[in-house]
Amino acid sequence: MGEEVVLLDFLTSIFATRVRIALAEKEVKYESKEEDLMNLKKSPLLLKMNPIYKKIPVLIHNGRPVCESLIIVEYVDEVWKGKASLLPSHPCDRAQARFWADFIDKKLEGFARKIWSTKGEEQQAAKIGFINCLKTLEEGALGDEPYFGGDNFGFLDVALLGHYSWFYTYEKFGKFSIEADCPKLMAWGKRCMERDSVSKSLADPIKVYESVLLWQKLRGQE
Repeated sequence: MGEEVVLLDFLTSIFATRVRIALAEKEVKYESKEEDLMNLKKSPLLLKMNPIYKKIPVLIHNGRPVCESLIIVEYVDEVWKGKASLLPSHPCDRAQARFWADFIDKKLEGFARKIWSTKGEEQQAAKIGFINCLKTLEEGALGDEPYFGGDNFGFLDVALLGHYSWFYTYEKFGKFSIEADCPKLMAWGKRCMERDSVSKSLADPIKVYESVLLWQKLRGQE
């Protein structure tokens, strides 16, 4: 009997995107089950598999759930060892990758969300904070390397790529250019998109933008 791998998914989710990329990198066959998050509906399966946070993504491997996107990516990396590891081999490098991934979730994510969900001074502050976070990543973690893992595509690339398909949305709402402020980071994103695992896992940027507009319309936030 083969393995059963199911992903509780949502196409435009930054966090589910990470898991799709990791599974694609490892060439893991899985079934994607799309949740109806646009209408704030959560399936009985999601509530059963993630009763604590009740959020996607959830990876269900042979009936057992793994929750939280970065934890899932590490799980995928550990379980399916056939392909190149996403996490660096040296413990210090692994710790650094986890540090920057945590920075993305604790700092960058908050600013990013406010760019499209707020207006006025709050939005302006969020835009400044977002760009500063990207510059910090560009200068402190990417440098002049092709990927955040140096020559090797890896864990931190996966962690940030969830946001890449949202860049267009951030720019449209915030009326700014990420490439003007962070050219190396945009070059990195375009380089990553040359990988099938990435290009086939990310939602189309226009669809992301349209989904945010629909989300706001449904909630009277236009």
